[in-house]
Formats: sequence, C-alpha cells, structure tokens
Amino acid sequence: MNAQATKNAIVYNPDAFCSGRPPVNFMLSFVRSLQQRYQALIDAAAPSDKARADSLSSLLISLEFAEGVLEKAEWFAAHPQHPLHVAIVGPTQAGKSSVINWLAGTTLAEASPLAGFTVHPQGFALTASSAELDGLDAFFHGYQRVSREALDHQQLNAYSLEPAPSNSGTLSNTVLWDTPDFDSVQSGEYRNGVLRIAALADVVILVVSKDKYADLSVWEFMRLLGPLAQPTLIILNKTDPHPGVTLLASLEDKWRSFRSDPVPPIVPIPYLSDSSGMSTLAEQHHQALTSLQAALAKVRRAEYPQAAQRLLRSHWPQWTAPIVLEHRLIGEWQERLDHVVLECMERYQRNYLDHPNHYATFQRALAELLTLLEIPGIGNALLQARRLVTWPVRQLGKLGKMAAGQEQGLDGGESAILHQLAEHALVRIGEELLLNSSNDPLEQRWWTSINQQVVRQRERVMTQFDAATQAYIRGFQPEIEKTAHGLYDHLQDHPLVLNSLRATRVTTDAAALAVALHTGGIGVQDFVIAPAMLSVTSLLTESALGRYMNKSAEHLKTQQKKAVTQLFAIAIREPLANLPEQLDSSGLVGITADTLNQASLELR
Repeated sequence: MNAQATKNAIVYNPDAFCSGRPPVNFMLSFVRSLQQRYQALIDAAAPSDKARADSLSSLLISLEFAEGVLEKAEWFAAHPQHPLHVAIVGPTQAGKSSVINWLAGTTLAEASPLAGFTVHPQGFALTASSAELDGLDAFFHGYQRVSREALDHQQLNAYSLEPAPSNSGTLSNTVLWDTPDFDSVQSGEYRNGVLRIAALADVVILVVSKDKYADLSVWEFMRLLGPLAQPTLIILNKTDPHPGVTLLASLEDKWRSFRSDPVPPIVPIPYLSDSSGMSTLAEQHHQALTSLQAALAKVRRAEYPQAAQRLLRSHWPQWTAPIVLEHRLIGEWQERLDHVVLECMERYQRNYLDHPNHYATFQRALAELLTLLEIPGIGNALLQARRLVTWPVRQLGKLGKMAAGQEQGLDGGESAILHQLAEHALVRIGEELLLNSSNDPLEQRWWTSINQQVVRQRERVMTQFDAATQAYIRGFQPEIEKTAHGLYDHLQDHPLVLNSLRATRVTTDAAALAVALHTGGIGVQDFVIAPAMLSVTSLLTESALGRYMNKSAEHLKTQQKKAVTQLFAIAIREPLANLPEQLDSSGLVGITADTLNQASLELR
C-alpha cells in the first residue's frame, strides 16, 4: 500500500486482524486442521507429486468454504438479527459491479471493463447501523477492514464494509457484496475472499454473460454452494434483447446437471455498450427486484446448521480419503507384522519345541529334579565333585562363547535359534516390502519409506532382541524349577518310585563322574545330566507317573511358547509397529484414527 493510501486507510478491526481466531467447536477445528495439513503437503510436494498436489488443492477449496460456513453458523447463532447478506458472484467481466449499482438504484461499486478489476470483498450495507457492521468483523479474521478507497491490489487480505444509500426498498436492511471473480488465472490469490462471502450469503445472485454461462468454472462453483441450497437468482447478462428459448433452456439444463434444488428465476439483461444504460431496463429491473424479494423471504437462518451439516457430509468422503488411506496402510503394516510373528512361532514350534534333537527345556527341568533327588550325605559330595570335574569344560565353553561373539547358557541352543528366527523375521518383512505390488504412487512411496526405516533400524532391533532373549531365558528359569518341583511333589506320593529313582540317581552320578574323568571334553549338559536323565526318564515313563510327566512336559512347552511369543511381540513387533510414527511427517496427513472417528461422530 502506498504512503497516501496508508494515510487514508481506516482500520476497523485491528484486534480481529492480529489476535488470531476465537475458540471454536470440534468440527471447525477439524476442518481447519485438514486445511493446514493439506496445505503443508502441497508446499512440501516434489515435482513428481504434482498430481497429488493438484488433488489436495481441489480439496482446499471446499475446506475453505466449509470453514466459512461453520463460522457463519456460529456467528449467526449469536447475532440472529443481523442484516441479510446478498452475495453477487460470477466469472470475470460478467458485470457484477454494474448489477449491484443497477439493483441498488445508485452507484455503489466501481465498474470497470478490465478483467479481474475487483480483487477484494466489498460490502455495501443498506441502512444498516454501524454497530451491526462492526459486529461482523470477527467473521473476517485474517482480513483487515479498511475504507473502500484504501483497498490496494497489492494487499489482498483486506475487505471493505461501509453503510451505503439505496433507492430500493426491497434491499433495506441488507448487505450487498461485490466479489472477485473465481475463474481468472490470478483468482487463486484472492479465492478465500470469494468463498468467505459465498458462505456468509443468505441469498446468492449469480451473474453470468452469454459467453460464459456454460463455463465449467461457473458450475463447479455453484455445485460447491449446492448443499446449502441458498435462495438464488440468476442474472444472464449481455444477451440478445430477446434471448431465445434454447439459451434459457441450456442454462436451466446446466443448473440441473450440477444442482439438485429447483432452477432459480433467470433474469436476462441485453448487452449494453455502457452500463449506465441499465437504468432504462425497467421491466428487467422490476423482475429482478421481485425475484430478489422472494428469495430474501425464503431465508431461514434457524435451518442453517442443518445446511452446514449437509455440506460437510457431501464432501466428507473426499476430505477424509487421504486420512483413511494412511490408516489403511498402517493397518496393513500391522497385519504384515502379525503374519511374520505367527510364521516365526510356527518355525519355533517345529524347529525347537517339537524337534527331538534341539528341545532341551524339559531336560533342564529333569536336571533340577535330579538335584532334588539327592540323598543326604551323598548329594553334597556328588555336587562338589561335579563342579570340580566340569570347571575346565565350563571355562572352555566360555571361551567358545566369547569367540562366537554371543552368550549361551544351558539352554540347548535356544538363544541361537531365536536369533535366527529374528533375522528371518526382518528378512521376510523386507521381502514383502520390496515385493509390494501397489500401483498407487502414494502407497508405493509409503511402503518404500517403511522399508528404509526397517533397514536403518535393523541392527538396533537385533541388538535389543538378543538382550531381550537373554532376559527371557533367565526369566523362564523359575518356570523350569516349578515343573521340577511339581514332578518331585508327585513322586513323594509314590515312595516306591521315589526310592528307586534315588538309588538310580547315585549309580548314574557315579557313572557320569567316571565317564567325565576318562573323556574330559564333553559338554556340560551332556556331562552332568545325560546319564542320569536316561535312567530317570525311563523310570518316570514306565511308572505310574508317566502320564503326569508327559502332561508336565506339554505344559512347559505351552508356557515357553507363550513367553517366546511375548518376546517377539515386544522385541520385534513393537519397535517395527512404531515405524510409521517415525516417517517424514512432511509427506503425511498425520491425523489419528481417534480424531477422525470423533469428527465422523459429529456428522451423525
């Protein structure tokens, strides 16, 4: 704005312009959030994402309009007696400003033959008081209200609203709004002002020329307004003196193609080289005012909230489609993780729990049982002897573990199997991501980003998994001891079997010590447990406790599988399930399912 214009400018609402937006209801907050997120996605879009950016841009138009509609519903609820608002809308060079002057019977708007001359919303309040006008400033948050003379083409976030005289009684206590076009190349720069006035309007006057009445931009705009079903008047400007039936019928067909409400009155105005000649069109003037008066009489502000709901419902599927897509992709990601964990558990069952040469957990329980079977006086001596004999073997085993770079205990190699299964899980996940067959560029980009995160997190996940595995093995030891004590308790109810086992225990321990002294190099578990276990297992199986032993073994497997399933859920699935939260937010809408559900409930 130049210095002279700045000097002459009268700022009516500096607080509304600078202080931000007032508190709003949830739905309005949601609509604003969608606007912000979609605008951010458009700003961050790469050239290759032009199609997506264009799609989101089209959503912004309806979202901006819906924001204005919801704000109007709130504002009118607080100011039900505010003057009626009449919006004159139309494409470039349709003659909107001239129509305002013609209807008012006096010069209010500045008409110009230049396309795109009007770029600010300009309100003309006919017999409205200053207090009523000032109350409207809150609706134009983000806009600076200035005098009409101070409007500057370089400052588009401004509007004017001033009391104005009128020679028409029909328009008393109304506000006429002259609006920018919505179809020029530059219209995107001042589009919000047009949408805001269209949302504010109680009555809409569509001004189109003979040359532009069929333009798609005209009818897309009118379709946008359709759910509100605002009383409407169409002025067909710059026509022949007596437009044919075909032209009017074509205009009516256009309306029916884009709107579901009845075709409004159409007032044709012949082409005039000078707009001042419109004052001679008495018949058309009477027809227009009569139709406008009928339209004003149809206004029912109390029904506006329901109209706003219709508007929201009409656009809801398109507005929320990008959000629903993100939630679907996250759901599919969770399903893939569940599938991989299930596959790992099946492999664990097959390759460890059910494998006769690998499964050692129940044997560890039997080893605990052998300790419980020690005979007083002999047991302590045997225990010390085993420790002395197995110490060199344990030291060799420790060196082997250090050389292999991993820790192993008396777990029968379970930790190594679990490590392999975890690696298999990450490989399978990577394969599925790389083989994703989606043809949608957005989906493909999403899955590619997830795969990149998996690759980055792989080493960290495996390190944490190995640590969690050792914690699981230590944590499962009480379950093994519980099984051993359960077997021992049942043996105490069968003294004959118990004494036989104790006798066998002494003999087999002595044999084990003799074998160890001669070989000096077998594994700890085989060295200490295996000879005794053969005899104990044989006696238990053949005794009356054989069925209970099998039941204990199966129960231990069940508990172990539950523990390992929990291990994979916490150490593999959980960190991978959180990867969508670590994606670059600049490419995501990022609205949660809970927020979307709450917003959807508002429409019911």
